[in-house]
Amino acid sequence: MALAYETVNPATGEPVRRFEHATDEQVSAAINHAAERYRLWRHAPLAERTTVLTRAAHLYRERAEELAGLVSLEMGKPISQARGEMAVSADIFDYYATNAAEFTAEQQLSVRSGGTAVVRTEPIGVLLGIMPWNYPHYQVARFAAPNLALGNTILIKHAANCPQSAIAIEELLRDAGLPEGAYINLFATHDQVSRIIADPRVAGISLTGSERAGAIVAEQAGRHLKKVVLELGGNDPFIVLDDHDLRETARAAVTGRMSNAGQACTSPKRFIVLDAVYEQFVAAVEEEIRAIEPGDPLDPTTRFGPVSTFSARAELLEQIEDAVAGGATLRSGGHAVDGPGSYLAPTLLTDLTPGMRAWSEELFGPVASIFRVADIDAAIELANDSPYGLGAAVFGRDTEQTRYVAERLEAGMVYVGGNSDSEADLPFGGVKRSGFGRELGPRGMDEFANKKLIRTF
Repeated sequence: MALAYETVNPATGEPVRRFEHATDEQVSAAINHAAERYRLWRHAPLAERTTVLTRAAHLYRERAEELAGLVSLEMGKPISQARGEMAVSADIFDYYATNAAEFTAEQQLSVRSGGTAVVRTEPIGVLLGIMPWNYPHYQVARFAAPNLALGNTILIKHAANCPQSAIAIEELLRDAGLPEGAYINLFATHDQVSRIIADPRVAGISLTGSERAGAIVAEQAGRHLKKVVLELGGNDPFIVLDDHDLRETARAAVTGRMSNAGQACTSPKRFIVLDAVYEQFVAAVEEEIRAIEPGDPLDPTTRFGPVSTFSARAELLEQIEDAVAGGATLRSGGHAVDGPGSYLAPTLLTDLTPGMRAWSEELFGPVASIFRVADIDAAIELANDSPYGLGAAVFGRDTEQTRYVAERLEAGMVYVGGNSDSEADLPFGGVKRSGFGRELGPRGMDEFANKKLIRTF
């Protein structure tokens, strides 16, 4: 059965627009076109490629309101947060336009046996990007910008519930001067994605999404000896060591957890708090959560919108009910909000124990869980007791203690004194079942690059 690429407004539950999936002929034509364009695009002057990126950044800022509105319509993100996504996307295109020359410069090697050697950073071919719905533009930007600058060409299979945003990205890049075939959006089925991965002209695959989808794609990529980058789920710890600025720490915890209705891989999901400040922290977090009011995503004053789909809400409710049935304390929320949309009341759970789904699973929505621990080493042990290892945050007044904790956390990214965030010049990625590979920063241009050695005697 083909995927349904359809805009359904999660704030109202109303279908808005539906798109037909790609035909097999369209998929074959897209691969052909991308492969043909690669032979030209890889040899285009770097300045020509980066000029397109600079124009794309300009168009992101110029069209921010229109693009943000589509994101709010399609997946329910509050418009103020959607505008922020457009700003970050523009920054990423600017970053790689500005730094591509430095990142691709030849590296001179010292050769003990004489002669010379250099390492060149070159493109590898057609890439497939499989993108998620929670940040429809930002996720594409961090994959597309470095690889278009490098000279790769791109096929995109975007999420089925944000088709209009997918089309808007392709149009923006075309208007920025990107030649036809360098970036092609496809409303592909799962079977067609498998065909694309198997095609020998496709050199690599990047997926941001669920652990299940990542495992399927990695298996298929491995079967065909293709490079793959995976950014999967997270169950990020947020560790509170003491009462330093506790009110602001609680506010940061709730802001990070409830932004985008909790639908971010790196949002803090497990608040791990030392016993001495546990009761104070729980009270402060509960007060913050109870003050959140759901609203229309298109209203500029709204800070909390619906979850993306009714099925996503149903899954979250099952996880919450499982925790409560196992003895967890439900301190706030835990129910669907009355009305037509897929809203879930901001939820706070405490007293979780091993065996509950919420102990080990990622809760991809507005659900915060607080855990009590006796000391710093217990906090580290609990934080690392997870199959995931994406981001983490540590809060405390003693800089030696926070550094001690940060160095012992099994995560790809640790933020001290702040929430996990995304900046164009900082690498992004995880370990364990959160995936592998890095995006953004200088390393974002290396994942799908041929580091070619040229040795001269």
